[in-house]
Amino acid sequence: MSTGLRGLKSGTDVRGRALGDDAPLTAAVTGRIGAAFVQWLKERGVDNPRIALGRDSRITGEMLLNACAEGCHQAGAQVETYGLCTTPAMYMSLITEGYGCDGAIMITASHHPYDRNGLKFFTKDGGIDSGDLDAILDIAESDAPLLGNAGPVMRRDFLPVYCEQLKDRIRQGLDTDVQKPLLGLHVVVDAGNGAGGFYAGLLEDLGAWVEGSQFLEPDGMFPHHIPNPENETAMASISAAVVNAEADLGVIFDTDCDRAAIVDRTGREINRNRLIALISAILLDKKPGCTIVTDSVTSSGLNQFIMEWGGEHYRYKRGYRNVINEAKRLNAAGIDCPLAIETSGHAALRENHFLDDGMYLVTVLICEAMRLKQAGKDLSDLIADLREPVESVEIRLDIPAEDFRSAGLIAIEKVVDHAAFSPGWHIAPDNREGVRINFDLDEGFNNGWFLLRLSVHDPVLPLNIESDVPGGVQYMAKALQDVLSAVEGIDLSKLKQFIEQED
Repeated sequence: MSTGLRGLKSGTDVRGRALGDDAPLTAAVTGRIGAAFVQWLKERGVDNPRIALGRDSRITGEMLLNACAEGCHQAGAQVETYGLCTTPAMYMSLITEGYGCDGAIMITASHHPYDRNGLKFFTKDGGIDSGDLDAILDIAESDAPLLGNAGPVMRRDFLPVYCEQLKDRIRQGLDTDVQKPLLGLHVVVDAGNGAGGFYAGLLEDLGAWVEGSQFLEPDGMFPHHIPNPENETAMASISAAVVNAEADLGVIFDTDCDRAAIVDRTGREINRNRLIALISAILLDKKPGCTIVTDSVTSSGLNQFIMEWGGEHYRYKRGYRNVINEAKRLNAAGIDCPLAIETSGHAALRENHFLDDGMYLVTVLICEAMRLKQAGKDLSDLIADLREPVESVEIRLDIPAEDFRSAGLIAIEKVVDHAAFSPGWHIAPDNREGVRINFDLDEGFNNGWFLLRLSVHDPVLPLNIESDVPGGVQYMAKALQDVLSAVEGIDLSKLKQFIEQED
């Protein structure tokens, strides 16, 4: 077995190219990693592991699922395969009566191109952490034979059970037991030919009108658009579909449905900061004073919005596992925290086991949309007071230095040192990743900021800049360029190019 499996690690997932003669994520590799997951569970005290397997719609999904099933089987596990499924459903299968395997693997590469694939891992405690994946890959890369008393491989269906769980949440959210609680609501669903097309049928069963829904059939080539709520083409597509159908709202999922976004009846996108503001308003309306955990790149306007709704905004490190784990930690410390959410659309609600489930999030929003429609209002009314930046940009600064992590940290430290002695530069009090600097622009107060951080895996310094006044982004970009110009090992060409374009 090749020892190059570390190159397939992406945060807490395995991910890589799975199509082509030199693709690193082969059937053999996938089988070996599945076997290693079984061995890892055994080392954690699970004597006879039961493993659940599912996949999204991409074209290598069935092949890799079968290979993973064989690897788990040969390593001594009882295997249940669920076929086409969603990532959140795979976790729910672990805690649902009558299913209850010891671990689950989802074959998916999320929103990545059709030739990519990967593996996501769950135990009953939730998604595994980065250190857990390191241990699994260590086992996979070892020369040890991963064999055991092979259990059976069975084909079961879980998606219908998951659908019923979501239907129950809608009836619970609307405080009714009627069969058609969504009568009168028109929702357009865009599944991007991923795994989430069944959601349109779920809504229709509950009485919603779903005319205009699109790309519901699974197609691993993703012929219409990338299934990604952050993709400009995908969002333009769902927006147009909602306007054309004169619907109340539209929902869009990524390939494996752990992320989602919506658009209102005008076709306006509600993703990123708007999505966070919307679900925060719904939660804070029910229980003021709670804490909302987000990633580090959320806007100043969102911070103000959450506080005005009576909540606390807690920024943390990027990465959905990071925000989820921090929300769990805060709750354990006695801080009321019902939500962990990333600007990418990963949202985990405490009421749903802190599982990042885009479909569950959308289900909660649809309940609110139904209530508001009955009152003659729209979801967008809840975020009418969200102050949005006049300008915003993200620039990714490459780090060509051999020791990219050290070079990146030196650059961040240089900015911290400069801010400590420079009028108008204010280190943000909730700075928990990289360095976030607030600015008072055009005699205003706290109306611009940038965040410079080190990418978790790549030799890159992502830079996010936002301004509430025209020209503010350009001003802050130039100021940062002056500070970083003397730092070795950082490629400032993209920053300079942006500044020149704006001049």
